[in-house]
Amino acid sequence: MNTIYWLIAFVVLLVIEIFTMGLTTIWFAGGAIAAYITGMLGVGTAGQVVVFVAISLVLLVFTRPLALKYFNQNRQRTNAESLIGQQGIVLEEIDTLKAVGRVVVNGQEWSAKTDEPNGRIAKGKVVVIDGIQGVKLIVRDKEEKDYV
Repeated sequence: MNTIYWLIAFVVLLVIEIFTMGLTTIWFAGGAIAAYITGMLGVGTAGQVVVFVAISLVLLVFTRPLALKYFNQNRQRTNAESLIGQQGIVLEEIDTLKAVGRVVVNGQEWSAKTDEPNGRIAKGKVVVIDGIQGVKLIVRDKEEKDYV
């Protein structure tokens, strides 16, 4: 195999990585450069492919977790995901069994329910948002004790 193809693959994978910034193709770009070097050393096509696959997998398995840890440190949670852990006030009594209840969080009204099938929280109580299920917030009374 002509080694120029590995350089082309490297450039294409690098350009994709630059546009996506998702840490998805960079590992294979490393494999392509390693296969190019292997080809320049006179190793045949089968050896180049083995080096490409092996180096790509090694980079993916061993460096991706570290890269994600350090590159995504300052990631801001967005939209509804950012509500988890925040507090709200019950506007309409929450009755999970009857599928009713509304809370206000950051000035926005949301449908809400508890995690318990027959959970109830009175109007005016302060709640903590534990999750989101569909378009409903999963809440618990702030005054409940956390038993972990």
